[in-house]
Amino acid sequence: LDTAYGGIKGQLSALHPVLKEACAFAPGIRILRQDPWEALCSFIISQNNNIPRIKGIISRLCSGFGTDGRFPSPELLAPLETEDLAPLGSGFRAKYILSAARMVSSGEVDFSAVSSLPLDEAREMLMKIKGVGKKVADCALLYGFHRLDAFPMDVWMRRAMDVLFPGVMPEDFGEYAGVAQQYIFHYSRCHPALFKEKAG
Repeated sequence: LDTAYGGIKGQLSALHPVLKEACAFAPGIRILRQDPWEALCSFIISQNNNIPRIKGIISRLCSGFGTDGRFPSPELLAPLETEDLAPLGSGFRAKYILSAARMVSSGEVDFSAVSSLPLDEAREMLMKIKGVGKKVADCALLYGFHRLDAFPMDVWMRRAMDVLFPGVMPEDFGEYAGVAQQYIFHYSRCHPALFKEKAG
């Protein structure tokens, strides 16, 4: 609540006319400030998955392994084996969840360092975890560590950047690139005709 979005929107709007339009289209968008461990684990679970299934896996993770139905800590999960997580129905992601739990609980992935390292180094630290690629790392950085300079890229965002911002790189959006990403993503999903026009 203490993030000054008015100033951020003003700064982003000055960078590009399309970004100015995207900011004005959905001015109420905010970046969640989630628990870093929960965000990382949730994005590991989200890989090649759909929302109802993701919600189900997370719900079973909390009820089956958490304390009082809360999200289980990495320390609670680290001693487990993949077969212990079979009731989650998380498939191949079980080994990634355990890799994350072990590396975080051992300190090999140091969350305090992730919060303060330069973005590239913070991303590299998270990508030490089995199954964590650039997109999952950037999502965890943006939503879990409130690294507003992280710019998650998926198929939609690549398309949006190619069509609406040719020649522009995510880092061109500066320290609030992650906020720009949210405006661009929502604007793009709500204006499919823009992409049909360009394709035609």
